[in-house]
Amino acid sequence: MADRDSADHGAPHLAVIGAGPAGLAAAVAAAARGVRVTLIDAAAEAGGQFYRQPAPGLWARRPQALHHQWRAWERLRDGLSAHVEAGRVRHLTEHHVWFVERLPGGRFTVHALLGPEQRDPAEVRADAVLLATGGYEKVLPFPGWTLPGVVTAGGAQAMLKGSLAVSGRTAVVAGTGPLLLPVATGLAAAGVEVAALVESADPKAFLRRTRALVAQPAKVTEGARYAAELLRHRVRPLARHTVVEAHGTERLEAVTVAALDVDGRVRPGTGRRIPCDTLAVGHGMLPHTDLAETLGCGLDGLAVRVDDEQRTDVPGVWAAGETTGIGGAALSLAEGHIAGRSAAARLRGTRPDPDGWVAAAKARSRLRAFFTALDSVYTPPARWTDRITDDTVVCRCEEVTGGAIRAAVVELGAGDARTVKLLTRAGMGWCQGRVCGPAVAGLAGCELAVSRRPFARPVPLGVLARAGENEDG
Repeated sequence: MADRDSADHGAPHLAVIGAGPAGLAAAVAAAARGVRVTLIDAAAEAGGQFYRQPAPGLWARRPQALHHQWRAWERLRDGLSAHVEAGRVRHLTEHHVWFVERLPGGRFTVHALLGPEQRDPAEVRADAVLLATGGYEKVLPFPGWTLPGVVTAGGAQAMLKGSLAVSGRTAVVAGTGPLLLPVATGLAAAGVEVAALVESADPKAFLRRTRALVAQPAKVTEGARYAAELLRHRVRPLARHTVVEAHGTERLEAVTVAALDVDGRVRPGTGRRIPCDTLAVGHGMLPHTDLAETLGCGLDGLAVRVDDEQRTDVPGVWAAGETTGIGGAALSLAEGHIAGRSAAARLRGTRPDPDGWVAAAKARSRLRAFFTALDSVYTPPARWTDRITDDTVVCRCEEVTGGAIRAAVVELGAGDARTVKLLTRAGMGWCQGRVCGPAVAGLAGCELAVSRRPFARPVPLGVLARAGENEDG
């Protein structure tokens, strides 16, 4: 299916990929300034992971109880609806983008797969592209992490927001990062007994980041509110602790947690077993950069590199939100607003006026500094790979164990994740290393690097064979 009306010679056309906070803010800002926008998203509803809504059939009476920025969502939702009704924005749902093609003359074709089956193709042609593809969770394995009942922290939150469901009655929330707080409080508010909040970071580390933290009083207040909720629900916080092992036969029955020393090692004799049927574990987020990489966009580390207008170094391509660096919804909104205004001006042949986004730029600077400070505190324990036994499955897709990866490094001389992949198949499965990548890099003793892939997701051969057949300008 081709996007035939994108060939019209009217208003310039911007394709925004991703309908989370950054994509929504960008689409609304661009549409308000005379640009025709196609908002393309894999989900059935707008909002992304952060503004994920319960399915309409659940008849949720108070969905706002699951969010702490509901008014911001309402403004975005209403703004999008108004532009859709006026014909300035077309919102394409359940479109899974697998490739963005650069065409002669500076235009682009966005290639997607339709619906849950992801077999039928769709193509959208545009004059420019704005990438708001978000991020995904970093997964660090440990013995027992593949048991039913062990979920990522974001997965537990998505289940609660999207289906009003929880995976059990007693939970432990563990790992590191600011996401653990809303996950623990959300589960507790839903009636789950949260037996412990296990955070590997040292609270004293925040004292060395006071300047950056006090510059964002709203974030400090937000954190204090979460702390009060944890206290009210009698959730036990365990700082400088980590999950050593998950126990169970058919499913999760308990976890063992232990204290960490200053070097990130488990302190002998500190292990304690906590009965639970759910473990929500997370160690931060990583940017989604697949589409940016295939377009040739430059990266800063693991994130897409952008300038003050959120432009990448590829002409006609902007990026905003978690794909340019993990920083939460407020930062994504600021970046999306700037990107949308910049793209609209450039597409209309005018120079953007930075005075029009002064407030967003200030918020962007403060929030980037704030999350840089948080990133220096919320890091996985330095010795986390010590807890991956030789029997621990690291790559679930290909069932590659920690022992096999260590053998590839020690006995066969593998010194990077790609060589480990070639020798063990770790990372060759359906997720293409997105889940096991950090663990493989950690065991190989190398830095986590971006995996170069030709496409952002698996694509049927028949779709590849027919790609571009329906192009009409």
